[in-house]
Amino acid sequence: MLHIKKSAFTMIELIFVIVVLGILAAVAIPKFAATRTDAQISKGRADIASIRSAIISERQSRLIKGDSSWINKLSHSSSTLFDGNGSVELLMYGIKSGTSNGHWRAADTNYKKYYYRIKDQDCEMDYNSSSGKFTLKSGAPDICDKLVK
Repeated sequence: MLHIKKSAFTMIELIFVIVVLGILAAVAIPKFAATRTDAQISKGRADIASIRSAIISERQSRLIKGDSSWINKLSHSSSTLFDGNGSVELLMYGIKSGTSNGHWRAADTNYKKYYYRIKDQDCEMDYNSSSGKFTLKSGAPDICDKLVK
């Protein structure tokens, strides 16, 4: 006679596995949230570096032509930012505007003030068309300062 041995997990083993997975999830989820914030800060820093580089590049192009002025504004529409002033291309591909974390939006219709959002905090960046500087003006010091340091 042939005996077939049936094997299965007991209820205790299944509960133990579920508890272990719950503990791992409780530890991992906050780490993922911190990683997301770090990624948004890195993106913001890269965007700022690109914008500043584009401002300098545009200034150099103007100097070659004999014009010593800086670009007068960084955007010309509220849906795509940092694409120039309508006649000058600043970034080849502008940055799409948004209101959620990790996105830029124009703060005024003069396109000289912008907000970058991190952890539900708005970091205000200001463009000075007389000096060509794109600088952090205000925001939560603990998070916004990480954009420029």
